[in-house]
Amino acid sequence: MKILILCTGNSCRSQMAHGFMESFDKRMTVRSAGTEASGKLNQKAVAAMKEIGIDISHHTSDSVDQYLDEEWDYVITVCGGANENCPAFLGKVKTRLHIGFDDPSHVTGTEEYIWSEFIRVRNEIKAGFYKLYKEEIEPQL
Repeated sequence: MKILILCTGNSCRSQMAHGFMESFDKRMTVRSAGTEASGKLNQKAVAAMKEIGIDISHHTSDSVDQYLDEEWDYVITVCGGANENCPAFLGKVKTRLHIGFDDPSHVTGTEEYIWSEFIRVRNEIKAGFYKLYKEEIEPQL
């Protein structure tokens, strides 16, 4: 089972979703990419995942272009930007989904508030992707 998770910058939400999917089942090949990949990970996203025992610090922020020639069982966009900029993934895809989440990297306010938004979005990503995994993906493995 090959899963590609897309976002605009590939530094935060798609990286967290990537980490969760890998943690759910090692039988899946999971990658994440961005339509405008930043080239680096958001350190608050890395810390939020580390807090619950998932290490994404070794992930890389990659351009979607490097995955266009591959076949994917699922391509999942996690933000409005990627959904608008990537309406048709040019590679071969069996199932294309959009599961949108707020971008905590754009939140302003106190450090405590910003951190709470990273935790909220992290938990929403876990819930959304676990539901997808249990209901659709796991039965196919």
